[in-house]
Amino acid sequence: MNKIVSLEEIKKIAENLKAQNKTIVTTNGCFDILHAGHVRYLKQAKALGDVLVLGLNSDSSVKKLKGDTRPINSQDDRAEVIAGLEAVDYVVIFNEDTPVSLLEVIKPDIHAKGGDYDINTLPEAKTISENGGQIAFIPLVEGRSTTNIINKTKS
Repeated sequence: MNKIVSLEEIKKIAENLKAQNKTIVTTNGCFDILHAGHVRYLKQAKALGDVLVLGLNSDSSVKKLKGDTRPINSQDDRAEVIAGLEAVDYVVIFNEDTPVSLLEVIKPDIHAKGGDYDINTLPEAKTISENGGQIAFIPLVEGRSTTNIINKTKS
């Protein structure tokens, strides 16, 4: 089974999973340099339901969010690495700054975000709520971040 799927494919997959009464969990992010914090976060997100769908920011989206020096790894490489993790069932690359359009298609039961986000400023909160889902915040792993890794390599 190919875990890296298109928007059209995930729409059909999500409809099929809902027909089977499976709990769909989504999360999203850049996942540029994978580290232990990511792995732990994704395991916890997966534990919230039956299937974990990860929305991966495209290269152009990461550039807009993080600046011209990012991403370090291409979207295809990032997708392949993240798809290799046991906790992740599907990966969908999206071009927008936020996963709102993707979430409107999937309509997850639960959308997981890191504990550094706030419900009041989360762009996707309205979409999740309107589609009957809920948001779960997962605590960050202290000291683990892609930015920390990049800064460490510079010093």
